[in-house]
Amino acid sequence: GEAMIKIRNIRKTFGENTILRGIDLDVGKGQVVVILGPSGSGKTTFLRCLNALEMPEDGQIEFDNERPLKIDFSKKPSKHDILALRRKSGMVFQQYNLFPHKTALENVMEGPVAVQGKPAAQAREEALKLLEKVGLGDKVNLYPYQLSGGQQQRVGIARALAIQPELMLFDEPTSALDPELVQDVLNAMKELAQEGWTMVVVTHEIKFALEVATTVVVMDGGVIVEQGSPKELFDHPKHERTRKFLQQIRKDSADYRH
Repeated sequence: GEAMIKIRNIRKTFGENTILRGIDLDVGKGQVVVILGPSGSGKTTFLRCLNALEMPEDGQIEFDNERPLKIDFSKKPSKHDILALRRKSGMVFQQYNLFPHKTALENVMEGPVAVQGKPAAQAREEALKLLEKVGLGDKVNLYPYQLSGGQQQRVGIARALAIQPELMLFDEPTSALDPELVQDVLNAMKELAQEGWTMVVVTHEIKFALEVATTVVVMDGGVIVEQGSPKELFDHPKHERTRKFLQQIRKDSADYRH
């Protein structure tokens, strides 16, 4: 299909360190793109560039749909453009970043009410539906400290969905969780994929990538080394770096799981 999001030449340096060396990626509507790569490959920085939590020095992001938007980072983007970009993308973080003094329900209502100016009654109704969707219909009035890590992360997913984004971004959403809580979060994400949400996911969960991804991207040293369907990539990796990385990650996940 036609790319809904075209990402071109994203470059990012911190001081002397070049983290991203010109990343190009197309994301089609309803695609699930999983980004894999060793620590320090730049994958989280890249994800954070997609909603300008990190500011690239160069590159373009273009949304080509009902509400088109093109941002050129080589000319400092306006506040207005950055807000427009952030309204298009919901971010789910490694650490759940919930407001500790707000209930699950209030956490999910916050964005629509405070940022989008939605009437509270409407935001509340929608938030209840979203919490139900992620399996937390019975936990809406609990505070973060009363929830497990996996439940907090599912509140985080509902909160990201609440602004009705065009793109969902997940930054290693299960890496801070106890192993037995990982599956609930992955199941919630799987359901979103089946409903046709467009997702870019940085994760180490190979099984999720195999079952859910439409495209797997392997990053290393600030570049995309290889990309393809999960089957192509896992069964016939073209590059030595990809093969090495996949061997390592299979070994780690075998150690980790059993």
